[in-house]
Amino acid sequence: MDREKLRIDAKQLEAINDFLLNEDNPLITDLLEVIEKYGGVDEINGKAEKARKLENLLAMLEEKDSPYLEDLRWLQEQRDNGAFISISDYRRNVLGDKADSVEFDESFAVTLEISACQYFPWLIEQAKQAIENQELMPARFIRVRKMKEQTEDDDIIAFAAAMQILGASYVETLDTKGTAPGPDGAPVNIHLGGPETITGYFGGVGMPNDFVIRWADEFLHYYTTYGVKQVLNINPGSVLIGYMMHKMGIDIEFKISVYMGNDNPYACLWTLLTAKLFSRPDGTTSLIGFNLSNSVDNTTIELASFIRGEFGFEDVVRLEHHITETYKSIVRQPYDRTEELVELADHVKNISAKHEGGIPEIDVTREHPSDILDYFRDKSEIVESGDMPKMLRNYLDKHHALNRTAEELTKKGLTFIAAPKLHKK
Repeated sequence: MDREKLRIDAKQLEAINDFLLNEDNPLITDLLEVIEKYGGVDEINGKAEKARKLENLLAMLEEKDSPYLEDLRWLQEQRDNGAFISISDYRRNVLGDKADSVEFDESFAVTLEISACQYFPWLIEQAKQAIENQELMPARFIRVRKMKEQTEDDDIIAFAAAMQILGASYVETLDTKGTAPGPDGAPVNIHLGGPETITGYFGGVGMPNDFVIRWADEFLHYYTTYGVKQVLNINPGSVLIGYMMHKMGIDIEFKISVYMGNDNPYACLWTLLTAKLFSRPDGTTSLIGFNLSNSVDNTTIELASFIRGEFGFEDVVRLEHHITETYKSIVRQPYDRTEELVELADHVKNISAKHEGGIPEIDVTREHPSDILDYFRDKSEIVESGDMPKMLRNYLDKHHALNRTAEELTKKGLTFIAAPKLHKK
């Protein structure tokens, strides 16, 4: 077969550019109008940078007389006093004296990731346990709590401040998606009404009709107000518009969710191909995290890494892989990919180990095993039902699974990235 037949003619690329630059193109016009609503690219980025500064986040909490302020000051003190275990001491705890003779290759370090840290107080409990037990805190946190709800109790501000203290990255999940009405009352996807309409998910979670523009609007609101830079992305339309906003100069970053179902190398090629088309001249893209399907094997991850490397994205796009999953409502259990991760970690760069459930053998014994459907519950209902302590237990089980992964990597002489400002080298 002649590979040359796959060459994309320059005329086809020209046709795409003509479409994008057409003054009468309503798709691009709608996006430009949303950007102008917030003052244009430079003003948007300027507001976000200011909002993201730790001193400004703390000042907002102080003005609101938030109880979270005391916790954040405690977290800062513990960090500054060196209360968290260093990487070298952690390795010595695992390997003993052998740790001093092992040459660790940091270029293949696995990012330790946890999901979902729904409530700021959970983070504080996690930090207390990490100090007491000489455990590691994640370098990356995923959140799936309703944005509107967490603005009401200032959780969104406290969490953003905590991430600055830890030096960790984090991802928020916007409310504008097809599983529920948008924050501005946008109509819900008619296919979906909760678990009883599960077949509606066969076409994807969905962001029907004008949801993508509403999603861009919601992102710009939280970006300029609280400095939220990284958000979860579940739909091809919002992925594309995320690429476009970044190409135009807005410093948006997003993580593609496991819900998008990228489960084979050609799906990965489609996603990364579009990222390449809309990348900036410096080679960067807004796709900062690429979570493949739970069903992928190591070969698919290796091929995704090959595509990523060929497009110059190896240091830009992190491949994010579920090592554990919630015990209920998403995968067949037991689901535990630790051994497969260890096999990848010596030759696939820029990968994260995401922990969304406890170790299955432990999770199943809990009075309330971890459940993905808990992410969609209101805080008030959780508190009223008495489930909040049970869900905290689920979260700390994920923390335990994450530390087991770090231990297994260390035993093999492999490296990891924990919260950079807490765990010194």
